[in-house]
Amino acid sequence: MVRRMDGGTGEFQAGDFQAGSFSGAGLACRRGGRMVFSGLAFTVAPGGALVLRGANGSGKTTLLRLMAGLTAAVAGQLAWDNRAIDDPDAHAGRLRFIGHLDAIKPALTVAENLRFWMSLWRGESRDTVITDALDAFDLRRLAGFPARLLSAGQRHRLALARLVVAPAPLWLLDEPGNALDESSLAALARAIAAHRARGGAVVVASHGAAFVDGGSTLNLGDFAPTDDAHWSEQ
Repeated sequence: MVRRMDGGTGEFQAGDFQAGSFSGAGLACRRGGRMVFSGLAFTVAPGGALVLRGANGSGKTTLLRLMAGLTAAVAGQLAWDNRAIDDPDAHAGRLRFIGHLDAIKPALTVAENLRFWMSLWRGESRDTVITDALDAFDLRRLAGFPARLLSAGQRHRLALARLVVAPAPLWLLDEPGNALDESSLAALARAIAAHRARGGAVVVASHGAAFVDGGSTLNLGDFAPTDDAHWSEQ
């Protein structure tokens, strides 16, 4: 179990989660009648980071959705601590997926959005954790602001702040630097580093900076099909 960190200084509330190794072998995925990738394998150890690279359409988002259990593979298997993942609910509980859709509730304030997600994921709501989430991404001055009035960058920071209110061992981040200014990019890098320091793992899809140090890289172009036999209407 990871160590708890308190203090209200903008650091993440670690909570308790069971760190583990996340891996996949022989993965293949079809989208729109096209085989996007095949024979793909990866491993992310506790405290590790995997950066997904590749041109547009190479399957970075598709792979993240597969990792999150939102897309089915046509071949291969995912594993947690070398055990096949066969319980979708248990797997969903150990990950946080931040994609291009922010899932923000526009009728709620910034703080109310975080309180909603904390209650949903943890079954409780604590002001100290909400405050740390706001501070982690410089949102405290916007705590009472209606989410519908946020800019694109502010909305994305709020989406990322959800990572604070309900810790989980695996983060799946799809282009997390989009719409962020320089100070927010630095906050994201600190958040990822703090998560990894507690034994958490992160997978980041990115065209540019990935905000990780010492991570490994997976180029999806290396797993792209090379002939028309991979096309199908099925």
